[in-house]
Amino acid sequence: MNMWFLGTGAGRPSKHRNVTAMALQLPEPCNSWWLFDAGEAAQHQIMRTPLKLNKLEAVFITHLHGDHIYGLPGLLSSRSFDGGVTPVQLYGPTGIKRFIDTIFDISATGLDYELNIHEITGDEGIIYEDERFKVEALQLEHRVTSFGYRITEHNQPGKLLVNKLKELGIEEGPLYGKIKQGHPVTSPNGLIVRTEDVTGPAHIGRIITVLGDTKPCDNALKLAAGADLLVHEATFAAGMEEKAYEFGHSTSADAAETAAKAKAKRLVMTHFSGRYSNEDLSQLEAEATVRFHAVTAARDFMHIEIERASQEE
Repeated sequence: MNMWFLGTGAGRPSKHRNVTAMALQLPEPCNSWWLFDAGEAAQHQIMRTPLKLNKLEAVFITHLHGDHIYGLPGLLSSRSFDGGVTPVQLYGPTGIKRFIDTIFDISATGLDYELNIHEITGDEGIIYEDERFKVEALQLEHRVTSFGYRITEHNQPGKLLVNKLKELGIEEGPLYGKIKQGHPVTSPNGLIVRTEDVTGPAHIGRIITVLGDTKPCDNALKLAAGADLLVHEATFAAGMEEKAYEFGHSTSADAAETAAKAKAKRLVMTHFSGRYSNEDLSQLEAEATVRFHAVTAARDFMHIEIERASQEE
């Protein structure tokens, strides 16, 4: 999996960076991706990456401030022109449906695919789950309703040990499929063979936490607990906590403190005030590393690989 940072600025675009948007590129064989927030010109940013709009599968909006949603209607419309015909799931706070419906109605916009809008109310918990992933949403502390998302990849069995299967007298065929699905099978000599007996190290599911705009709060810690990747806003530098909290934001020190308390493995900071140039981001990184070891300040078009862990059953 890869996380693409399409826009890393707060409030409005600047000459240094665009406003907030992130894309989570799902692992093979999915060949699809999810979008988190869609600030103005998000689709322009996407065109400068390998991501294709027709492969967009879901959109998760953290809150309804303009720097997080002004790019969404145009992006959804362009997906039709890019050959997108499969359904898209859209999740966001109450009001996201009215926002999209009103703009599409006034502009006479039609889509060539099904857009399913799910409004999140209160502290929802699990909002989405399939055989690959579970997504949880909790409300954060901002000036408007703002959510954070925790994406948990389900554990997957390791690679089938074909030589071991053959030693047990099990030839390639339907039994292989049952074993891959986790069902025990009986070998020709009557031996019960379980999945864990004939597979390599299990693939441990990854956890990615994407927080919307927020002050430090308990729900941020819950969502970030043990995350392989925590994406946390750092609108202001350390020492500007009073100003940050006044507007419902965090500093670089706050982001690092949350990562440390949550025992996350990696922190990427984003949503930087326009007062900071890209050269200034090194200072924010240095402030954060005082409290947490693995910190990166995101730049537009930066992407990072979220590595998969393995362990023996």
